[in-house]
Amino acid sequence: MRDTYLKMLYGLAKRDSEVVSLVSDNGLIVYDDFRRDFPERYYNFGIAEENMVAAAAGMASCGKIPFAYTISAFIAYRAYEFLRDDVCFQNLNVKLVGIGSGITYSTLGPSHHTTEDIGLLRSLPNLTVFSPATRAEVGWMMEEAYRIKGPVYIRLSNNKEEYYDTNTEFLIGKPAIIQPGSNLTIMVTGTIINEVMKAVRELENDGISVEVVSVHTLKPLDTKYIAKLIQNAECLVMVEEHNVIGGLYSAVAEVMAKENIMVPNLAIGLPDMFAVDYGQLDAVRRANGLDGKSIYEKIRNFVDKVSYGKSNNNKYK
Repeated sequence: MRDTYLKMLYGLAKRDSEVVSLVSDNGLIVYDDFRRDFPERYYNFGIAEENMVAAAAGMASCGKIPFAYTISAFIAYRAYEFLRDDVCFQNLNVKLVGIGSGITYSTLGPSHHTTEDIGLLRSLPNLTVFSPATRAEVGWMMEEAYRIKGPVYIRLSNNKEEYYDTNTEFLIGKPAIIQPGSNLTIMVTGTIINEVMKAVRELENDGISVEVVSVHTLKPLDTKYIAKLIQNAECLVMVEEHNVIGGLYSAVAEVMAKENIMVPNLAIGLPDMFAVDYGQLDAVRRANGLDGKSIYEKIRNFVDKVSYGKSNNNKYK
């Protein structure tokens, strides 16, 4: 996903001389092409994310289109006041790109995890919040971020899997259907999609037809479209590598409350806690119940309870 971002950024810079790249002492090697061909438009601020965001605001006020890139936790938390006051309050054309969403930096622990950023940044006026699941979504988001005249946040992670064909159309605020289904709707955001798809294969082996929906835009949301998806669902699951408070689950629950929709639902994410354990990403996901097996078991238990409650006869064997 990072490579897709860098490729798109290079293309935008080649197309438009106002596009500039800002980093805070990361990505030096992977930015080699950009630094070589656009040296006057590449700025390394060192470990000073607040300064980077403030400078990006200044550049935007002068007509530049800055893409400010660093670890998600540092751009969302450390530089929050600058993001709020200098960028969003002024409604400036700054693009904020965070790498390492969720628990991607699994060996470094909660100080480097980004599991509250959606809740924190979704509340900021004027800010568009993107959370891609695949490279196809990243490519589309970069074009949209360039087109939008205002602040944008893109939370990146690592994912080499792809679930879309080349004809998929993406629209801001409108979730994308990865696959149709009739018994269960799973709404997911970010690269936890890979674990969700492992769970989906097991659910389908159980005879459960699963609709999978990628919520690639957390703000703005097409509430009417989401309401339609929810209304048509027998039961609904939201999965995120994020605190369930303030993230995808909260966003969808707001739509349900606003549209007065009642449907059996389950939130899978971090239940008002920081992620536990350290190690490889797969191991940390297992420790926090966010691996494919754990997601499958949680959903299967939920579906069984919903089915039993409706008929006292579990139709899924």
